[in-house]
Amino acid sequence: MVVGDIATGTDLLVIGAGPGGYVAAIRAAQKGIDTTLVEKDAYGGTCLNYGCIPSKALITGANLAHEAGHAEEMGIHADPVVDMSQLRDWKSGVVDQLTGGVEKLCKANGVNLVEGTARFKDENAVRIAHGGEGQGSETIEFEHCIIATGSRVIQIPGFDFGDEPVWSSRDALEADTVPERLVVVGGGYIGMELSTTFAKLGADVTVVEMLDDILPGYESDVARVVRKRAEDLGIDMHFGEGASGWREEDDGIMVTTETEDGEENEYRADKVLVAVGRSPVTDTMDIESAGLEADDRGFLSVDDRRRTDVEHIYAVGDVVEDTPMLAHVASKEGIVAAEHIAGEPVAFDSQAVPAAVFTDPEIGTVGMTEADAEEAGFSPVVGQMPFRASGRALTTNHADGFVRIVADEESGFVLGAQIVGPEASELIAELAFAIEMGATLEDVASTIHTHPTLAEAVMEAAENALGQAIHTLNR
Repeated sequence: MVVGDIATGTDLLVIGAGPGGYVAAIRAAQKGIDTTLVEKDAYGGTCLNYGCIPSKALITGANLAHEAGHAEEMGIHADPVVDMSQLRDWKSGVVDQLTGGVEKLCKANGVNLVEGTARFKDENAVRIAHGGEGQGSETIEFEHCIIATGSRVIQIPGFDFGDEPVWSSRDALEADTVPERLVVVGGGYIGMELSTTFAKLGADVTVVEMLDDILPGYESDVARVVRKRAEDLGIDMHFGEGASGWREEDDGIMVTTETEDGEENEYRADKVLVAVGRSPVTDTMDIESAGLEADDRGFLSVDDRRRTDVEHIYAVGDVVEDTPMLAHVASKEGIVAAEHIAGEPVAFDSQAVPAAVFTDPEIGTVGMTEADAEEAGFSPVVGQMPFRASGRALTTNHADGFVRIVADEESGFVLGAQIVGPEASELIAELAFAIEMGATLEDVASTIHTHPTLAEAVMEAAENALGQAIHTLNR
């Protein structure tokens, strides 16, 4: 028997329980707002279930196995065997612990949880279709709404994720075996993270990228460090080629590519991973019924409070135009939206947003590059510290890369930083904080850093920008 449509009401309806949605819901409930959170799949969204967390767990396992098997110069000899099924189970356990924690936190803070798919009836109500036969539906009326539906992987012509040899990033993270030959379409951060991971797990990896280098958007000398390491791992890279299709062969598949000049190339593989980016999910909710309109790419326009063109409907995370698709950005936006709905004088006005890539070595960036600073009218001064001059980096046997700080020469204010090297994702936080608080080069350089640590390289880079570095040559 199908349950009929029933109607309920809430002060705030949040659609999507990813890092933007569940954070917004919890903060709103903490502010005393009657809050309902709707999720159709899994609490934690793509990040916790199919992206950030499982990928980092898999990367950790791959790094551990690779380092154990390549430490002869330290006098350590080992031949580790990776049980992919067990590694996958461990990774899934980490995911389950975190997603279960999200659900418990929501309930503990008084958030009403509803499972189902939301579609707008009008600007003050949605219809929730509950999953499963006979589950029926309900209408939820709201005073405010936050859209936090995230993004999905982009599928390219000729590569259907429903076909067994074609992997999305989600499929790759669920693999219980390592393919002997893997072709990766896309040399962006997701493609390079998974390329290095599977290479360390024993796959013969080929990367195909339409552009002339990996990691578009990052400075060439940063990308160069990662590319060199990928080559050392045996990853074969081909630039200026777009994937055009694939066909089955007796011993696997053949992936075909084409250059701008029409030249065709072929690469043998057992699996092909398509990692060419993500697109916002705004086409599943009948947003037009609420008076909303996405742009031609599917993004929604918002103000600095994260209000859409319909004032009481907000949007956060990957669905927002001109915002990086980063979980921590979505969470911050969710907090801003929730607090504004609670009547607080807030706005999304972060001075700088850090980003990290978990390749080998890692990349961490925040704020302006030297070119950005010049374009913005500053006279930038740059300081750099190579990790090969860092005692701690050498003792970890990871000394590739550098810390670079960009500052305004006149005032000394830190404007940005680029780090490529060990633990870059952690080190970048200090410089994000420096920019946010308005710190100068002298502030960073005069702060005593623990010895021996990787963080000392941040201090030395600031000293280098001031022309007074001790442990590297001054520019």
